Amino acid sequence: MRTRTPKDRWDLNICKHDRVLEIGSGHNPLYRSNVIVDKYIDNNTHRCGDIKIFPHQHFVHADGEHLPFKNKEFDYVICNQVLEHVDNPQLFIQEICRVGKRGYIETPSLIGEFLFPKESHQWVILDINDKLVLYKKELMPGNYKNNYGELFLNYLPYQSLPYKLLKLTEGDLMINRYEWKDEINIIVNPQDDYYLPFFTQKWDRNMVEKLFPPRHVYHELKAICDAISHIIKIKLLESLHKNRKLQTLEEHLQPHNTLSQRNSRSTHENNKMQ
Repeated sequence: MRTRTPKDRWDLNICKHDRVLEIGSGHNPLYRSNVIVDKYIDNNTHRCGDIKIFPHQHFVHADGEHLPFKNKEFDYVICNQVLEHVDNPQLFIQEICRVGKRGYIETPSLIGEFLFPKESHQWVILDINDKLVLYKKELMPGNYKNNYGELFLNYLPYQSLPYKLLKLTEGDLMINRYEWKDEINIIVNPQDDYYLPFFTQKWDRNMVEKLFPPRHVYHELKAICDAISHIIKIKLLESLHKNRKLQTLEEHLQPHNTLSQRNSRSTHENNKMQ
Protein backbone atom coordinates (compact mmCIF):
# COMPACT_ATOMS: atom_id res chain seq x y z
CA MET A 1 0.00 0.00 0.00
CA ARG A 2 1.04 3.60 -0.49
CA THR A 3 2.47 5.27 2.60
CA ARG A 4 3.33 8.79 1.38
CA THR A 5 4.44 10.98 -1.52
CA PRO A 6 8.07 12.07 -0.99
CA LYS A 7 9.33 15.32 -2.49
CA ASP A 8 11.97 13.35 -4.40
CA ARG A 9 14.47 10.53 -3.87
CA TRP A 10 16.33 12.61 -1.24
CA ASP A 11 13.21 12.59 0.94
CA LEU A 12 12.77 8.87 1.62
CA ASN A 13 11.87 7.14 4.88
CA ILE A 14 14.99 4.99 5.07
CA CYS A 15 16.09 4.06 8.59
CA LYS A 16 19.71 4.08 9.73
CA HIS A 17 20.17 0.30 9.76
CA ASP A 18 18.00 -0.54 6.74
CA ARG A 19 19.50 -2.74 4.05
CA VAL A 20 18.74 -0.95 0.79
CA LEU A 21 18.50 -2.38 -2.73
CA GLU A 22 18.47 -0.09 -5.79
CA ILE A 23 17.34 -1.47 -9.14
CA GLY A 24 18.43 0.14 -12.41
CA SER A 25 20.33 3.06 -10.88
CA GLY A 26 22.39 3.48 -14.05
CA HIS A 27 24.81 6.42 -13.91
CA ASN A 28 23.24 8.02 -10.82
CA PRO A 29 22.90 5.66 -7.81
CA LEU A 30 21.75 6.87 -4.42
CA TYR A 31 24.66 6.85 -1.96
CA ARG A 32 22.50 5.20 0.73
CA SER A 33 21.94 2.06 -1.37
CA ASN A 34 23.84 -1.04 -0.25
CA VAL A 35 23.24 -3.26 -3.29
CA ILE A 36 22.92 -2.15 -6.92
CA VAL A 37 21.19 -4.24 -9.59
CA ASP A 38 21.31 -3.55 -13.31
CA LYS A 39 20.22 -5.65 -16.27
CA TYR A 40 22.22 -3.97 -19.03
CA ILE A 41 25.97 -3.71 -18.43
CA ASP A 42 27.27 -2.75 -21.89
CA ASN A 43 24.18 -1.07 -23.36
CA ASN A 44 23.16 2.51 -22.50
CA THR A 45 19.88 2.44 -24.42
CA HIS A 46 17.93 2.54 -21.17
CA ARG A 47 20.06 5.16 -19.39
CA CYS A 48 21.93 8.42 -19.97
CA GLY A 49 25.46 7.09 -19.47
CA ASP A 50 27.67 4.23 -18.31
CA ILE A 51 26.91 2.48 -15.02
CA LYS A 52 28.41 4.26 -12.02
CA ILE A 53 28.72 2.95 -8.49
CA PHE A 54 30.07 4.10 -5.14
CA PRO A 55 32.99 2.11 -3.62
CA HIS A 56 30.96 0.83 -0.65
CA GLN A 57 28.19 -0.65 -2.82
CA HIS A 58 27.83 -4.23 -4.06
CA PHE A 59 26.87 -4.76 -7.70
CA VAL A 60 24.66 -7.61 -8.95
CA HIS A 61 24.02 -8.24 -12.64
CA ALA A 62 20.37 -9.30 -12.79
CA ASP A 63 16.96 -8.67 -14.35
CA GLY A 64 14.48 -6.81 -12.13
CA GLU A 65 11.78 -9.25 -13.20
CA HIS A 66 13.84 -12.18 -11.82
CA LEU A 67 15.77 -10.99 -8.77
CA PRO A 68 18.31 -13.42 -7.20
CA PHE A 69 17.41 -12.56 -3.60
CA LYS A 70 15.50 -14.19 -0.76
CA ASN A 71 12.02 -13.12 0.28
CA LYS A 72 12.10 -9.83 2.23
CA GLU A 73 15.91 -9.75 2.12
CA PHE A 74 15.87 -5.95 1.93
CA ASP A 75 14.25 -3.38 4.17
CA TYR A 76 13.91 -0.85 1.35
CA VAL A 77 13.92 -1.06 -2.47
CA ILE A 78 14.48 1.96 -4.73
CA CYS A 79 13.31 1.97 -8.37
CA ASN A 80 14.03 5.38 -9.83
CA GLN A 81 12.96 5.86 -13.47
CA VAL A 82 12.84 2.10 -14.15
CA LEU A 83 9.22 0.88 -14.23
CA GLU A 84 8.50 2.65 -17.54
CA HIS A 85 11.21 0.50 -19.22
CA VAL A 86 10.18 -3.00 -18.16
CA ASP A 87 8.60 -5.66 -20.37
CA ASN A 88 6.31 -7.13 -17.73
CA PRO A 89 5.34 -4.54 -15.07
CA GLN A 90 3.21 -6.98 -13.06
CA LEU A 91 6.13 -9.39 -12.70
CA PHE A 92 8.55 -6.55 -11.91
CA ILE A 93 6.28 -5.19 -9.15
CA GLN A 94 5.73 -8.69 -7.82
CA GLU A 95 9.49 -9.23 -7.54
CA ILE A 96 10.34 -5.98 -5.74
CA CYS A 97 7.50 -6.61 -3.27
CA ARG A 98 8.82 -10.13 -2.75
CA VAL A 99 12.40 -9.11 -1.91
CA GLY A 100 11.58 -5.82 -0.15
CA LYS A 101 9.51 -4.73 2.84
CA ARG A 102 9.17 -1.10 1.78
CA GLY A 103 10.35 1.09 -1.04
CA TYR A 104 10.09 3.96 -3.47
CA ILE A 105 9.10 4.09 -7.14
CA GLU A 106 9.62 7.14 -9.34
CA THR A 107 8.57 7.40 -12.99
CA PRO A 108 7.74 10.10 -15.52
CA SER A 109 4.08 11.11 -15.46
CA LEU A 110 2.02 11.34 -18.64
CA ILE A 111 2.99 15.04 -19.01
CA GLY A 112 6.61 14.22 -18.18
CA GLU A 113 6.70 11.54 -20.85
CA PHE A 114 5.32 14.01 -23.36
CA LEU A 115 7.98 16.62 -22.51
CA PHE A 116 10.99 14.31 -22.33
CA PRO A 117 10.09 10.95 -23.93
CA LYS A 118 12.58 8.15 -24.40
CA GLU A 119 12.33 5.53 -27.11
CA SER A 120 13.20 2.90 -24.51
CA HIS A 121 10.12 3.78 -22.42
CA GLN A 122 7.36 1.25 -22.99
CA TRP A 123 4.74 2.67 -20.62
CA VAL A 124 3.03 5.97 -19.89
CA ILE A 125 2.18 6.13 -16.18
CA LEU A 126 -0.25 8.13 -14.06
CA ASP A 127 -0.75 8.08 -10.29
CA ILE A 128 -4.53 7.92 -9.78
CA ASN A 129 -6.29 7.06 -6.51
CA ASP A 130 -3.00 5.79 -5.01
CA LYS A 131 -2.64 3.37 -7.91
CA LEU A 132 0.09 3.41 -10.54
CA VAL A 133 -1.85 3.14 -13.79
CA LEU A 134 0.24 2.03 -16.79
CA TYR A 135 -0.78 2.36 -20.42
CA LYS A 136 1.24 1.01 -23.35
CA LYS A 137 2.96 4.01 -24.94
CA GLU A 138 2.52 2.74 -28.48
CA LEU A 139 -1.27 3.01 -27.97
CA MET A 140 -1.10 6.68 -26.92
CA PRO A 141 -2.40 9.41 -29.23
CA GLY A 142 -0.14 12.40 -29.85
CA ASN A 143 3.54 13.02 -30.53
CA TYR A 144 5.77 11.13 -28.09
CA LYS A 145 8.89 11.28 -30.24
CA ASN A 146 10.17 14.88 -29.92
CA ASN A 147 12.44 14.97 -26.88
CA TYR A 148 12.86 18.21 -24.92
CA GLY A 149 14.83 16.57 -22.13
CA GLU A 150 17.81 18.87 -22.66
CA LEU A 151 15.60 21.75 -21.51
CA PHE A 152 13.47 20.07 -18.83
CA LEU A 153 16.03 17.61 -17.42
CA ASN A 154 19.47 19.05 -18.06
CA TYR A 155 19.03 22.82 -18.07
CA LEU A 156 16.09 24.23 -16.09
CA PRO A 157 16.65 22.07 -12.96
CA TYR A 158 20.09 23.65 -12.60
CA GLN A 159 19.38 27.19 -13.84
CA SER A 160 15.86 28.15 -12.77
CA LEU A 161 14.65 28.53 -9.18
CA PRO A 162 10.98 28.97 -10.27
CA TYR A 163 11.24 25.68 -12.18
CA LYS A 164 12.66 23.92 -9.13
CA LEU A 165 9.80 25.31 -7.04
CA LEU A 166 7.30 24.11 -9.65
CA LYS A 167 8.72 20.59 -9.53
CA LEU A 168 8.44 20.52 -5.74
CA THR A 169 5.08 22.26 -5.29
CA GLU A 170 3.41 20.45 -8.22
CA GLY A 171 5.61 17.39 -8.20
CA ASP A 172 3.07 15.08 -9.84
CA LEU A 173 2.95 17.32 -12.90
CA MET A 174 5.99 15.61 -14.44
CA ILE A 175 6.97 12.84 -12.00
CA ASN A 176 5.11 10.07 -10.19
CA ARG A 177 6.52 9.57 -6.66
CA TYR A 178 5.24 6.54 -4.78
CA GLU A 179 6.54 5.30 -1.43
CA TRP A 180 5.07 1.94 -0.45
CA LYS A 181 4.95 -0.79 2.17
CA ASP A 182 4.12 -4.49 1.68
CA GLU A 183 2.46 -4.14 -1.73
CA ILE A 184 2.03 -1.79 -4.70
CA ASN A 185 -1.30 -1.18 -6.40
CA ILE A 186 -0.97 -1.09 -10.19
CA ILE A 187 -3.31 -1.27 -13.17
CA VAL A 188 -1.97 -2.15 -16.61
CA ASN A 189 -3.71 -1.07 -19.83
CA PRO A 190 -7.07 -0.11 -18.27
CA GLN A 191 -10.15 -0.35 -20.50
CA ASP A 192 -12.80 1.00 -18.15
CA ASP A 193 -14.49 4.38 -18.54
CA TYR A 194 -12.81 5.80 -15.44
CA TYR A 195 -9.07 5.30 -16.07
CA LEU A 196 -8.85 4.96 -19.87
CA PRO A 197 -9.92 8.56 -20.73
CA PHE A 198 -6.90 9.94 -18.83
CA PHE A 199 -4.72 8.37 -21.53
CA THR A 200 -6.84 8.70 -24.64
CA GLN A 201 -9.06 11.80 -24.33
CA LYS A 202 -8.92 15.53 -23.68
CA TRP A 203 -8.75 16.26 -19.97
CA ASP A 204 -11.76 18.14 -18.62
CA ARG A 205 -11.83 20.11 -15.36
CA ASN A 206 -13.02 17.13 -13.30
CA MET A 207 -10.10 15.03 -14.55
CA VAL A 208 -7.62 17.83 -13.86
CA GLU A 209 -8.90 18.34 -10.32
CA LYS A 210 -8.75 14.60 -9.73
CA LEU A 211 -5.02 14.61 -10.47
CA PHE A 212 -4.33 18.04 -8.95
CA PRO A 213 -6.88 18.77 -6.20
CA PRO A 214 -7.52 22.48 -5.46
CA ARG A 215 -5.58 23.84 -2.46
CA HIS A 216 -6.31 26.58 0.05
CA VAL A 217 -3.97 29.59 -0.03
CA TYR A 218 -2.45 28.43 3.28
CA HIS A 219 -1.44 25.10 1.73
CA GLU A 220 -0.07 26.94 -1.32
CA LEU A 221 2.18 29.09 0.87
CA LYS A 222 3.21 26.08 2.96
CA ALA A 223 4.09 24.11 -0.18
CA ILE A 224 6.32 26.98 -1.39
CA CYS A 225 8.06 27.29 1.99
CA ASP A 226 8.60 23.52 2.18
CA ALA A 227 10.01 23.52 -1.36
CA ILE A 228 12.49 26.33 -0.59
CA SER A 229 13.54 24.55 2.60
CA HIS A 230 14.09 21.30 0.69
CA ILE A 231 16.20 23.03 -1.98
CA ILE A 232 18.41 24.56 0.70
CA LYS A 233 18.74 21.19 2.43
CA ILE A 234 19.83 19.48 -0.80
CA LYS A 235 22.40 22.21 -1.53
CA LEU A 236 23.87 21.80 1.96
CA LEU A 237 24.03 18.02 1.59
CA GLU A 238 25.72 18.37 -1.79
CA SER A 239 28.39 20.66 -0.30
CA LEU A 240 28.97 18.27 2.61
CA HIS A 241 29.21 15.21 0.37
CA LYS A 242 31.12 16.68 -2.58
CA ASN A 243 34.04 14.31 -1.90
CA ARG A 244 31.98 11.22 -2.58
CA LYS A 245 33.42 9.80 -5.79
CA LEU A 246 31.57 7.58 -8.22
CA GLN A 247 33.39 4.80 -10.05
CA THR A 248 32.69 3.12 -13.36
CA LEU A 249 31.62 -0.49 -13.00
CA GLU A 250 34.99 -1.58 -14.40
CA GLU A 251 36.86 0.52 -11.83
CA HIS A 252 34.61 -0.78 -9.07
CA LEU A 253 35.24 -4.42 -9.92
CA GLN A 254 38.99 -4.01 -10.50
CA PRO A 255 40.05 -3.76 -6.81
CA HIS A 256 38.12 -6.93 -6.06
CA ASN A 257 39.81 -8.73 -8.96
CA THR A 258 43.22 -7.45 -7.87
CA LEU A 259 42.65 -8.54 -4.28
CA SER A 260 41.51 -11.94 -5.48
CA GLN A 261 44.64 -12.31 -7.61
CA ARG A 262 46.87 -11.28 -4.69
CA ASN A 263 45.20 -13.79 -2.38
CA SER A 264 45.59 -16.46 -5.02
CA ARG A 265 49.31 -15.69 -5.45
CA SER A 266 49.82 -15.60 -1.68
CA THR A 267 48.14 -19.00 -1.25
CA HIS A 268 50.21 -20.45 -4.08
CA GLU A 269 53.47 -19.17 -2.56
CA ASN A 270 52.57 -20.52 0.90
CA ASN A 271 51.84 -23.92 -0.59
CA LYS A 272 55.23 -23.91 -2.34
CA MET A 273 57.01 -23.04 0.93
CA GLN A 274 55.25 -25.87 2.70
